[in-house]
Amino acid sequence: MTRRPGAVLALLAFAQLIISLDYNIVYVALPDIGRELGFSAQSLQWVVSAYAVAFGGALLLGGRACDLIGPRRVFAAGCALYAGASLLGGLAGEPGLLVAARAGQGLGGALLFPATLTLVSTSFAAGRERNRAFAVWGTAGGSGMILGSLLGGVLTQVFGWAAVFFVNVPLAAAAAVLAFVLLPADPARVPGRRFDLPGALTATLGTTLVVFALVEGPELGWTSVLLPAFAGLAALAAFVVIERRSRDPLLPLRLLRERNLGTGAVVTFLYMGTFGTLLYFLTGYFQGVHGYGALATGLAFGVPMVAIAAGSQAAGRLATRYGTRPTLVVSLVVGGAGAVMLGLSMTLSASYLELVPALVVLGLGQGAGYTLMFGAAAAGIPASEQGIASGVASTAQQVGGTVGLAVFVAVANAGTSEVDGLRTAVLLAAAGIALTAVAALRFRGARPAVAVPA
Repeated sequence: MTRRPGAVLALLAFAQLIISLDYNIVYVALPDIGRELGFSAQSLQWVVSAYAVAFGGALLLGGRACDLIGPRRVFAAGCALYAGASLLGGLAGEPGLLVAARAGQGLGGALLFPATLTLVSTSFAAGRERNRAFAVWGTAGGSGMILGSLLGGVLTQVFGWAAVFFVNVPLAAAAAVLAFVLLPADPARVPGRRFDLPGALTATLGTTLVVFALVEGPELGWTSVLLPAFAGLAALAAFVVIERRSRDPLLPLRLLRERNLGTGAVVTFLYMGTFGTLLYFLTGYFQGVHGYGALATGLAFGVPMVAIAAGSQAAGRLATRYGTRPTLVVSLVVGGAGAVMLGLSMTLSASYLELVPALVVLGLGQGAGYTLMFGAAAAGIPASEQGIASGVASTAQQVGGTVGLAVFVAVANAGTSEVDGLRTAVLLAAAGIALTAVAALRFRGARPAVAVPA
């Protein structure tokens, strides 16, 4: 285990915060970006979609790279790519360059996310130490997504849209340098192991095309994305064939038969497809129904951000005492109850104060669930395969968020009024959270004294 656990954990949490911030920070800047760079109404969505497609498509590749060349090297490479792409985005003067920069940020995230997850799993001793590490990591990830909305509003209003890109440059560059100072050295490469290039190409192409179809389907129409969807599925089918025949596969298919990893993929898919969509609908409620501006919307997310942080911190202690599985299930139940409360509170005349109890309950459950689910998915996986296990769980998370948003946006748009549609979508998401809690019951239990959330 690492000799400087506090400093290592701070760096890993910092990197996770960068990823989470960047996921949402551009949303409130989109109107200014579209107006100043000349995006059409149709093409503006690619400022968001380019990141999502690149991130989701390359996660398996990033995860396996951690196993083969070492998580510290992949961590540093991801940070460097983030910094360079963010600089390019801030300097972009036309739409194509900005979209390319967002894709670069997505690729950086696809390297960085599994690297941080692998390093948390392998740098801290199982039990209380690892539980605490995941609590800090989860706090950064869960609250960072909401903090991104607040920071995006402040930066855009005070400095202009380019600031949401420039802010990443010194942060990611510093993290890349500190990686070689603080993080444990990568283990020596195992002789004879090689990179599965055919598997990497088919997995990345297939996942990218499927994510593209899911992201663009609601906007372009589902018939317009049938060709990339089928091409993506064909590439993934080829990937399975290649992996079965490969002596050193990108994704050893036996890992998918591991109970915790298989369950974790389902749970992360459902979690992001439910909890992960609520930020979108809350933003629509605050801005569309109550007319909040960008800064006011960001400030409105202050309450759930604090609740998420509190839930994340409590989750580590509770998992150490009671075990990961029961703590995760209870956190999902609590979060689901908060979503029900939120849906019922979202009326045309409701004040912000009337939403606060629901936002607190929702945030507590959401923060605790995020902290525990990734670690539970990778429990029992050998250290030499933690990277690809992290890639599987995070790919399921990304695809789940894309599917969930497409489904619930369609539900919201079918409502008789804007507020009615938003409320229905949130209540259906609550039902999905209940299903997530049921799925989490399948995780293999462990005695509380040795609970391993990773």
